[in-house]
Amino acid sequence: MAEIKYKRILLKLSGEAFKGATGYGIDIPTVRSIAHEIKHICLMGVEVAIVVGGGNIWRGATAAKEGIDRVSADYAGMLATIINALTLQDALEREGIVTRTQSALAVQQVAEPYIRRRAIRHLEKGRVVIFAGGTGNPYMTTDTAAALRAIEIEANVLLMAKNKVDGVYTADPKKHPEATLFQHLTHMEAINKRLQVMDATALSLCLDNKLPIIVFDLQSSESLVSAISGQPIGTLISSES
Repeated sequence: MAEIKYKRILLKLSGEAFKGATGYGIDIPTVRSIAHEIKHICLMGVEVAIVVGGGNIWRGATAAKEGIDRVSADYAGMLATIINALTLQDALEREGIVTRTQSALAVQQVAEPYIRRRAIRHLEKGRVVIFAGGTGNPYMTTDTAAALRAIEIEANVLLMAKNKVDGVYTADPKKHPEATLFQHLTHMEAINKRLQVMDATALSLCLDNKLPIIVFDLQSSESLVSAISGQPIGTLISSES
């Protein structure tokens, strides 16, 4: 069994990860596959917290461009993350992993309210905690929510799981085949180069709190195990040059 480098992690799952090969919505076999990978690292003793996006169902910024009030559009996006969180919770529990969903929006029938100390206690007891509803505020992305929650729960690393993108490149590899992969960047380099790893607010939070980030492809074999054991995978963003 691989040695654990990061005892407590925050895994950021974009909405794209939930749709699999489909163009929209939730692909259940894909979600179950993700849950199985998460189970693997839980059994290794890693404390796992997750922030989910909602772009597979709704994108607030895109809806706002179509004329919908931005605040309303962003709240609709937060509701989409709750749908994804509940789907992932079910898949994890089918794998035998005790899971709690905490929401930044009040939806007490289906999720606990976000309470930092309660979340940490769940993690200490070996439960997976899924954070839904973003930060609970419009104009804030789920990337910012991931950075914020990772800092609040004192995670050792923020794992940015991408869908069929194996790290940070000099340009979009889908549009520019000549683009090269960065194996390591500092937070400041990622901000200055405007590489769109995540939004500037999230990157700044990680910079200020010296939180390392690993950007990797969730679909590659045993990628989560490689990430938590410190093996070279994807792109590492850290304070050290």
